[in-house]
Parts: sequence; C-alpha cells; structure tokens
Amino acid sequence: MRIAIVSDAWEPQINGVVTTLKRTCEELATLGHCAEVIGPDRFRTLPCPGYRSIRLALWPAPRLTRLLDDLAPDAIHIATEGPLGQAARRYCLDRGLDFTTAYHTQFPEYLALRTPIPARWTYALVRRFHAAAARTMVATASQQAALEQHGFRNLVRWSRGVDTTLFRPRDKSFLVAPRPISMFVGRVAVEKNLDAFLKLDLPGSKFVVGDGPALAALRERYPTVRFTGFKQGEELARHVAAADVFVFPSRTDTFGLVLLEAMACGVPVAAYPVTGPKDVVTQGVTGVLHEDLAHAIRQALRLDPEACVAHARTYSWRNATLQFVANLAAPAHADIAPGTEIRDARCY
Repeated sequence: MRIAIVSDAWEPQINGVVTTLKRTCEELATLGHCAEVIGPDRFRTLPCPGYRSIRLALWPAPRLTRLLDDLAPDAIHIATEGPLGQAARRYCLDRGLDFTTAYHTQFPEYLALRTPIPARWTYALVRRFHAAAARTMVATASQQAALEQHGFRNLVRWSRGVDTTLFRPRDKSFLVAPRPISMFVGRVAVEKNLDAFLKLDLPGSKFVVGDGPALAALRERYPTVRFTGFKQGEELARHVAAADVFVFPSRTDTFGLVLLEAMACGVPVAAYPVTGPKDVVTQGVTGVLHEDLAHAIRQALRLDPEACVAHARTYSWRNATLQFVANLAAPAHADIAPGTEIRDARCY
C-alpha cells in the first residue's frame, strides 16, 4: 500500500511527533508498505513565531497538490494541523478523498500558555479541522476521553513504542554528580512547565537534557542546574540511563515518549497525574504520579528499576504500526481491515 503522511513536523526537527513518524515509516517498510512523508523540507519555509527552530511551509498548496498527484497514494494521513496539514485537508476534501488525522499536540493549551487566546476558541478550530477526517488517531485513553468532552468524534487509538536496544539499563557512572540525579529530557519550552521541577529543593543534582527557546532564561534563573543541551542516539541513552529518577513536569503532553525511554533504561518516573503519564506509568510500580511533584520524586526513587524495564518492554513499534495501518481510511491493499480492534501498542 502507498501511504502519504503529511506533516508540518519533520526532520531536522527533533520531537515526539518526528520520532513517532520515523519509527512508523521504518515499520511500515518492513511490513511491505511504501510510506512517504511530505514535510516542510520540500517547501519554502519561514520560522514559527516564538520558536525559530520550527519551520512552517509557505503557501504549500500548489506543490503539495503536485506531490500527492504524482504519488497517487492508497491512503492519506495528515499528522498535524499546520499549513501543510491544512493544505492536505483541502486537497482531500476537494477530491472527495477519505483521510485520517492524528492529534499529537495540545495546541489549545500551548497557545493559551503563550498568548491570551482562550483554549476553548482554539479547540473549536482544531475540532473543525479533525471533524472532516474518517478517523482521528489519539495515543491514549485519557486523551481520547478529554477530546470527546470537547466534542471530537471518530476517535481511534494509536499507541507508541520504544527502542529497547538503544534505551536500556547502563552504567550510572557516566554522569559524575551528587546523587540522586533527577533528570528531565525534552524540549526546553514554556509548555513543559520546567519551573515546577527546577524550583524544587531536592537532594542531589538536577539535569535538563535538551534545547529550546526557554534554555537561556532557565540557565540564568537556575545556575545550579546542569543543562547539557541537545543529545541524541547513544549519548542521549547514556544520559537517561545514568539518572536516578526521571522528572516529567509537563501537564500538556498527549503521551510522552521520553517516559517509555526512561523506564526502558530502568529509571522510574515522577510526574503529575495528567494525560500522558497516567496512561503510560503504572502508579507505584514504574513511577509515582502526584500533584506534589517533590513527593512524587522522593517516592519514585524507592521503586524497582527492573519493574520499569519490564513495563517498557511491553510497548512495541511493530504493534503500534499495525494499529496505525488498521486505522487508515480505505486501505484497499492493506493486510488488516480498517477498524480492526488491536490493543495498545504492546507485545502481548
């Protein structure tokens, strides 16, 4: 099956959406499908206001139309709601083509944090975008329930996986710092709510691994915190595995791939009891979710690393991709019929 995936988030960006799409495309290839991502790298772009490392396609409709016409895909999946997503939606509607979408990012909450625009206004626009899709894929049960409360329909599940060959327990001596080490990994931006973690009076050391628009300000505000900057591959995995507790202060993530990566390294999670963590973390086993983040950190340090590893290993990119294929609109040549019931993306 030829699958076109249209996404405003693509390389060289590094985030959960890009990681998910890359791993999905790899698995699709091994399953015998031909997946092509149409991202901003094929278009003239301009920097996203307030986040210059993200590039937005400029007037993409004409070129996108030619690309989709040439590809003649059996299924079209629209991953994001940005300029490319909007153009792909219009392409499908104009031709009477079924398509699917995904809800990867809580833009209403993100925008409300950065601007005075109420989240309910943005939810109305985002809901309209997804309403035209045959199905909208969401990562977790709690995210599905939250969107249904906002009037979203035709929601189906598309879970995630983790690379347990890369993310695995390693020698903690990789990082030399007072223990315990409390670590955050991810985009250093306002929506990650990092102040809630960094302002805490905790024993040991705090590490922030990642880059983003808030990095300079946070470095100045918290001089005792160790900001490593962006890491990837083996170096990233070594950093994660060297931590004693993984702290995830975000209240706006739809899943949090980094949670699985931390657990795969044998590092328990401390987070708020919100969408994402409460679907991924087993309370009191692989992490602690609590409104008092310091309490969650102290309790998570007592948990068994082996239980974290065992839990992470139940998540598979292969089963996540089978779930994705089953959700596609009218996949005429797929081996799995649309709507097939597949449990969350784990190895059962």
